[in-house]
Parts: sequence; structure tokens; C-alpha cells
Amino acid sequence: MADKKERVGIVGAGRMGLAMLKHLIKHGYAVTVCDISDKQRDAARAAGAAIAKTPAEVGKTSDLVILGVGYDDEVNDVVFGKDGLLETLAPGSIIAVSSTAKPDTVKAVAARVAAKGIEVMDAPICRGRFAADEGTLLALVGGKANVVDRARPVYATFASDIVHLGDLGNGQVGKAINNLMLWFNAVGVLEAGRLAESTGVDLVKLRDALLTSSAASDSLKEWDRVSFTWALKDMQIVADMTDKAGLSLPLTGAIREVVKEARRVKASNPPNWTGNKPVKYG
Repeated sequence: MADKKERVGIVGAGRMGLAMLKHLIKHGYAVTVCDISDKQRDAARAAGAAIAKTPAEVGKTSDLVILGVGYDDEVNDVVFGKDGLLETLAPGSIIAVSSTAKPDTVKAVAARVAAKGIEVMDAPICRGRFAADEGTLLALVGGKANVVDRARPVYATFASDIVHLGDLGNGQVGKAINNLMLWFNAVGVLEAGRLAESTGVDLVKLRDALLTSSAASDSLKEWDRVSFTWALKDMQIVADMTDKAGLSLPLTGAIREVVKEARRVKASNPPNWTGNKPVKYG
């Protein structure tokens, strides 16, 4: 039937994946989940998902599998490793890489699974954990138009905006650029806050004023929600792309180094732009 819902698998039901599966369940999708964490598996089960021990078990019962693991090596292991998706996914299935990964990683996965008739799209997501809870994520998508169209109803359950950027890998390009600009802004807010603090100015009043001016940014607006947890990984992806393109981007290189310390500062003693205590992230 044309309106038959895809059977959805999720490998990696962490903070983002768990929120996504809750929206899928709410919209009537059958979801099978695999995660290495007992806590996340229990939470997924409580939300209504079926639990699989391995990615291969997910593949047996899924038409579309969303990857939400953290790193490129994990993407490859989930697909090609022992008890991986490739052992069981049927021809015509879709692997949707919503992990933040290198564009070349997604392309290499697609090249290897093509012989089995499996399609790949990249669909990294933006706007963070709070948007995941609200179902207002942005999905930046790369891949064949027919594959993206087929996956669109699935992603629409948790993403209010889905933008098809073209060929496979372009979704990851978009995510890398998004994150590069995010960390430029976030580091600027951190360093500007330090300078402002040194003068004794009321930082909360200053922030309120700046949000109405040319200094306004999402990093300043959502300062309490900014976390540098994945910043170094993001900047390593950008550095790989920069090297492959043969570009000299000195400010980008500097940001890669700065975010190492920024994570510690933001978690322990950040500029108090909002007057609130630092947010503790789970």
C-alpha cells in the first residue's frame, strides 16, 4: 500500500536518538532499537520500541535504519562489522546516517552497500537536544531524490525542517559548515564575556542590549544551552575537509585549538551572561 509506514530501526539511542524514537512511536511507526547502554535500551523499551541485541537484528525488522552513533569508526562498525546491518538488511532498504560524520565516510558506505541494493542517505540533524525533545530539529539531507522522498515522512516526525542539499555527502557538508559557524560564535561569546567581566559591567544587562544589536547570535541568546561537548570532533571533521580542499583557513585552525579548553571553561566557570547557574548536561 502506498501509505504503508516504513519499519524504522535506530542504532544509537542516546540523548538525540531517544528523543527521535519517541516522536516516531507517537506517530505510529514501529521502531526497533539497538544501543550499547543498558540505560538507553531500558528507556527505549519504556518508550515503546522493540529492543535488538545487535545491528544485524535491527536490520532483520527494518526498512529504514537511522544511525545515531557518535563517530565515523562506529558508523563503519555498525554497518560492516560482526553482526552488522549489512548481514541482514534486505535489498531496497535505506541506511540514513544521522551521525555527524565526514562526507567521505558516507560516500564510502554507500559504495560498499550498493552491490546489495541498499540505499544510503546522509541526514545529520541541527538545533540540538532541546529541539529534539520538541520535534523541531533541522535535517540537512544528501542523497538521491527518490530516497530522500521516501525517508521524508519518517524524518518529519521529529524535524520541522528538512532541506535536501543535493548529492550524497552534502548533508554532512552542511552540518560541518553549521557547526563551524556555531563554534566561531560560541567562542566569541565566551571570550567577549571574559573581557566584559573584567570591567565590572552588568553582564546580564549587557546581554539583553546586545541581543537587540549587531552582536546578536544564537550562541548569545541560548548561552545556558551551549555545550562544547562535541566541538572538537566537529572541528576535526572541518580540518579533514580543509586539508582535502587544500585550503588555508587560519581562524578555523585556531578555533579547533580553542574549543579544547572552552569545553572545560563552559562546564566549570563560564562568563555568567544570563545570571543563571551553569547547566549540567546528561
